[in-house]
Amino acid sequence: MKASSELAPGSPPRSAEEKPLRLKWHQKKGFRDELSAYLFLGPYLILFSMFIVVPVLAAIGLSFTYFNTVQAPEFIGLQNYVNLLTQDSEFMMYVLPNTIKFALLVGPGGYILSFWLAWLLAQIPRKSRTLLALALYSPSLTAAVAMAVVWLTVFSGDSTGYLNAFLIDWGFINEPIQWTQSPHYLMPIMIAVTLWNSMGVGFLAMLAGILNVNPEMYEAGYIDGIQNRLQEVWYITIPSMKPQMLFGAVMAIVGTFQGGEIGVQLSGANPTPQYAGQLLINHIADYGFIRYDMGYASAVSVVLLLVIYGFTKLSWRLFGEKE
Repeated sequence: MKASSELAPGSPPRSAEEKPLRLKWHQKKGFRDELSAYLFLGPYLILFSMFIVVPVLAAIGLSFTYFNTVQAPEFIGLQNYVNLLTQDSEFMMYVLPNTIKFALLVGPGGYILSFWLAWLLAQIPRKSRTLLALALYSPSLTAAVAMAVVWLTVFSGDSTGYLNAFLIDWGFINEPIQWTQSPHYLMPIMIAVTLWNSMGVGFLAMLAGILNVNPEMYEAGYIDGIQNRLQEVWYITIPSMKPQMLFGAVMAIVGTFQGGEIGVQLSGANPTPQYAGQLLINHIADYGFIRYDMGYASAVSVVLLLVIYGFTKLSWRLFGEKE
């Protein structure tokens, strides 16, 4: 008599009988894991869809319409984009050149400045580094307050403004200069103030990335032929903190195009005096909330979205992980 553990002749192997059951069990377990993950992601996905995806799709849809916020949107196809490129003289003569100039100076300038200051802070003791990092980071937290209290007082157009008072006392000028109302000075002031506010979370990410580089890599680098600190930064520090460099680049891009409102805050007018500080984001606010041409403003916002997307893709190519 055969043992009970043995199979009868002609019966399929036990592994063949258990395989479908195991497969079903794994499929069921995988479904449960995926369902749990989606339940945890649910609140974020809902909020992201409501406040990001839906508004972006709505803006793209409205960009093909004439919409004055009173009447129902009227579909006009690509007319808004045609008008933007062929009939909007302010856009081609002032807004686009100003945006390019502002972006090229503030974006790379603020990015390089953030990395340089983060590298300098990483070379000093911890307590001093913490205090200086907080001092550099705090302007990005108090930008609106600083704008109203500090910079408008510094660049005030009367003789009591700090800059005018200093220049008059030292004999450089005889009468006050309208700094924020002058087309010659508004853009340089915008760039200087934006750079002052640019030490945000991207700066902190770079500082953390530099501090987390393994010191043994520097020792190995000097053994392999690195001769100075510049080569150390180029061949070891930057390649070792590419995720932080990428995050800092994306934040610099977003901050650069968001910082365009600073011209309106300084001058107190939109459009800015003689369009000297008019950027894409100001152009959107001008048409959307002053002229109430939401369709045209949506078309400009889509152009801004494409510009930011292009710069972000460039950042990914430079600092993204290569597969």
